[in-house]
Amino acid sequence: MQYRYRLVALAVMTAFGNHAYADHVTTTPKDNDSTITVGGIVVSGNRSSSLPARSILSSVDVIGTDAIETQSVQNSWQLFSRAPGVQLTEYRMGTTTGKFSFRGFNGEGEVNAVKLLIDGIPSNSNDGNMPYLDMVMPLDIEAIEIVRGTNDPRYGLHNIAGNANIVTKIGGNYTTTRISYGSFNTRELQAVTGIEQDGFSQNYFAAVQQYGGYRDHSDSRKASVAGKWFYDSSDGRFRTGLIIRHYEQDAQEAGYLTYAESRDHPRQSMPHNDTDKGKRELNQVSLHFDWTINDHWFLSNKAYLNTMDDQRWVRFSRNSATQQERSGKENHTGLISSLTWRPHVDFLHSLTVETGFSAEWQNNQRSRYSTMYRERLSTAFDQRFNFDIYGGYIQAVIRPTPNLKIVPAYRIDRVYGDFHDLTSGDHGDVQDYGVIRQPKIGAVYTLSDHYSLYGNWGRSFQVGVAAATYKLNPLAPNLKPSINDGWELGLKFQPADWIDGRIAVWEQKASNEVRRILSSTSNNDSENIGKTLRRGIDFQANLRPTPQLGLWANLSIQRSEILKPGSTELSNKGNEIDHVPRQIYGLGMDYQALPTLKLSAWANGQGDYYLERANSAGKFGGYFLMNLGAAWQIQKNLSLELQVRNLADRYYEYVYWDTESMHSPGEGRAVYASMRVDL
Repeated sequence: MQYRYRLVALAVMTAFGNHAYADHVTTTPKDNDSTITVGGIVVSGNRSSSLPARSILSSVDVIGTDAIETQSVQNSWQLFSRAPGVQLTEYRMGTTTGKFSFRGFNGEGEVNAVKLLIDGIPSNSNDGNMPYLDMVMPLDIEAIEIVRGTNDPRYGLHNIAGNANIVTKIGGNYTTTRISYGSFNTRELQAVTGIEQDGFSQNYFAAVQQYGGYRDHSDSRKASVAGKWFYDSSDGRFRTGLIIRHYEQDAQEAGYLTYAESRDHPRQSMPHNDTDKGKRELNQVSLHFDWTINDHWFLSNKAYLNTMDDQRWVRFSRNSATQQERSGKENHTGLISSLTWRPHVDFLHSLTVETGFSAEWQNNQRSRYSTMYRERLSTAFDQRFNFDIYGGYIQAVIRPTPNLKIVPAYRIDRVYGDFHDLTSGDHGDVQDYGVIRQPKIGAVYTLSDHYSLYGNWGRSFQVGVAAATYKLNPLAPNLKPSINDGWELGLKFQPADWIDGRIAVWEQKASNEVRRILSSTSNNDSENIGKTLRRGIDFQANLRPTPQLGLWANLSIQRSEILKPGSTELSNKGNEIDHVPRQIYGLGMDYQALPTLKLSAWANGQGDYYLERANSAGKFGGYFLMNLGAAWQIQKNLSLELQVRNLADRYYEYVYWDTESMHSPGEGRAVYASMRVDL
């Protein structure tokens, strides 16, 4: 424990923070990599010398400000609807509203396969879920950067299928306020301001949102604040900074409906859910430091603290004898450091080598109680567990010629920790997973100014979740980590200035996938379900036939398969993984009708999915939703925005299986109006 705090103190004293400009994306349409930009070109004033995500040579997508800050959404995960190949899972249950996922992994919470970062700070909970995503809202977001694939060495834990970094606004001089009102009595106020002078920048963000709910008994109230303070040296060699975020939410849960109830009256909430609700408090503090040592060396460090206090009362079915209280408290402290070297090598066009180190110490508490009307009756479990993980990597960007780029990388991770259940008395140390080795490699060859061919192969990993991470039976053999091997082959194209896109084929295979057990009778445990295969093909394109008109489209066709099921589900061999649709697609247009008027139309959809791994309970969940938007610049500093979501008022839903299908209807047609003031 003393060693842990010495490391934190060392990071603060010797590397006081790494400004988020090291995490800001910089891309242009003609970059010789595999990155595609959505919603405007993103070019920041980036003086960082760290290797950017676009050097990973995987399917990297950047969603720019134009596609973010005008959106009217109740939850920030909805912003990912513009990203190609991304599946949205919409529970819409109190504080547990939904999640995004990709590469054939669903958003059920059983396998959380995406590493989430906010300004480069790891922001997953212990089980890999994404509650910290709620802390950021559209007006404070500069860009969203998504890396799909297994060959990014920068992160280990939860980086199973890739990662997503939310880059917020830092620096600049601006003040913007956005007031919104819309369907279901939705009221929202967002305000941001930036003050920068003589190398010192201050950025502040505050937002409140009240949502009456599409369904009965689904009111929600949330508030979020953030402060960001950074200082640049006069010679531009280093920058230090501090970011503080705080978030609170209190929300009712409408509960799930049976098939008949959902078709009869989708907006209802049943009496057994009358006291279901949740409340959540999140905090994130991070210190940052970037230092350009000289023309060849660059150092980047971060130290952070994440805290979560989450409490939820739920009764999923009328057949449940009692309500449940699910409580979780987490404190995560961590360090991330990287050193980048750019030597001059006569026989190479260019060479960059980067090495990095990360450490995270988690102190977690999970409790579950049987309750009635939110009053505790008995304790199911009360667990305390530490989860510590250390990792390091090295990667190089080698350019033997101007047209060829090769990126080999290698990462290792090691897990430590201990577990204690205060109710059962169970105690144990973490499974001895050993050193988890993850080789990776990628390459891109520029065929011409208009076409680049890229490919990659990489290995990522997954360990048990919560109680399953620990060896509670000393006589049982140690579990091995589940190893994910994935590859991708793609073509990025831009045959003319008015069109660019990418087509890619990919595959990912897990050796012994770990699935978190979500049932009401589980002991915060997980299980190994066998060998799995996910594969697919992605297509995306952006078209600009005229200066006023922009079009975009994407399609992902994917398949999942259980190759070798676990010992308790042998009959599932060859079946599809639950909640993985075979198609995910989107298309849209932006039209600058007048210099002061922009019109937008877009649609998203997905196919049906099986509800369970036996594939015997039918398929649900498919949808196709159309949306419209308009932004009118009335004056230089004043604009009005209008959005219509689910224009056709189509029924859609999230469905899961618990002895019968349980349905959570999505919102019907909704209209939102906003007024934006820029000072």
